[in-house]
Amino acid sequence: RRRRYKEYEEMDEYPEVGAAFDIYADDTTQKGARSERWTIDSDSEMVVDEINALFHQVRLDKFLWDIVRNTCKYGDCFTELVLDINKPEEGIKKLKILNPNWILRVENEFGYLKKFLQEIPNMDSLQYSEVGSNVGDRPVKYIELDKNQIVHFRLHTSDPVFYPYGKSIAALCMRVFRSLKMMEDAMMIYRLSRAPERRIFYVDTGNLPTSKAEMYIERLKQKFKKEKFYNTPKDTVDSRYNPMSMDEDFFVPTKNGRGTKIDTLPGATNLGEIEDVRYYRDKLLASLKIPKDYIVEKDQSPERKANLSQLDVKFARTIQRVQVDIETGLENVAKRHLQLRGFPAALIKNVKIKLPEPSDMSAKRKLDLDEQKTRVIAAVQQLALFSKDEIYREYYDMTNEEIARMKAEMEEQQQKEMEQQA
Repeated sequence: RRRRYKEYEEMDEYPEVGAAFDIYADDTTQKGARSERWTIDSDSEMVVDEINALFHQVRLDKFLWDIVRNTCKYGDCFTELVLDINKPEEGIKKLKILNPNWILRVENEFGYLKKFLQEIPNMDSLQYSEVGSNVGDRPVKYIELDKNQIVHFRLHTSDPVFYPYGKSIAALCMRVFRSLKMMEDAMMIYRLSRAPERRIFYVDTGNLPTSKAEMYIERLKQKFKKEKFYNTPKDTVDSRYNPMSMDEDFFVPTKNGRGTKIDTLPGATNLGEIEDVRYYRDKLLASLKIPKDYIVEKDQSPERKANLSQLDVKFARTIQRVQVDIETGLENVAKRHLQLRGFPAALIKNVKIKLPEPSDMSAKRKLDLDEQKTRVIAAVQQLALFSKDEIYREYYDMTNEEIARMKAEMEEQQQKEMEQQA
């Protein structure tokens, strides 16, 4: 698990993956149509006011973005609920995000949470150790934390590789990320080694024998590659590399009166071919479920705008799955505060917290569907083919009890309007 977290932190330094984490956090925590960060659903107005006061006191609007980003990055985010131990009835005072590398979740044989463990550093080295290892022949020490003291935000999964912890959105792209990184390094090395031009020196060695010709070429190479300078402290004449010439130049001896000449070999001409790098980049974005157009800018054509609208609606479904897990954690925070404040269990049980729609296009799509449904119902009523009860059941999926209640409410509303007009 720690090895996974370390790889996630390394991936976070990569621009595309870091931008993907930011996009997830931005879309999950954006404001709604009325500039609300969250919506609290409860039968009691007092409960709603209490939870709003709690979120304002702990500055949840500041911490929520970090909580979501850590949850998407690691799959887990352990948040400590801090309260006044002398006055617990005053409820939660603030939130503290903990490092997931040093927190362990302990469950019993039935899969129910018992407690949390937090590793403490060795006081001699002040460094954290690997789980289960000994540092300086001393066992690893843990602090026991109550299960109600920590709220474990996690992207829930039943995968035995990750359970009981969460599964990061980057869990599927580790291998692709390593391949992309190697491809980019190889491309950079190729550019640095192949891009510069090279020169071929054809040196006329006349009638010199082969051994002396080689010595002559070596002296000539030293003349081109080095330059002499006087070293004052040592009172010596030293030579240093002359950066005007390249290491990869070639020196070729020639005979038979061909003369001395210098040719130039061109550098690499296929430096613009990066299709293999693009392949792995697209694969990385696909594994992160991020639409490529979000990160890779293209021409601003009408087709691209239409495509972005469709991708926005599709990506909103992925964000909604993340929001469900975040809402569960926020509900746990609110319910534990209400328990400390002494609210009855019946009110605490029914508390629900909803985050705003992640996409305006998704909400617009719902409105378009409702508008089209209304047009169809108006046409059906004009034809008088079905009764109103059948229309309620067919197009609005209402039960007979809901239809009866709707009719009673409409009759009561009409009666009040008639009384007001009278």
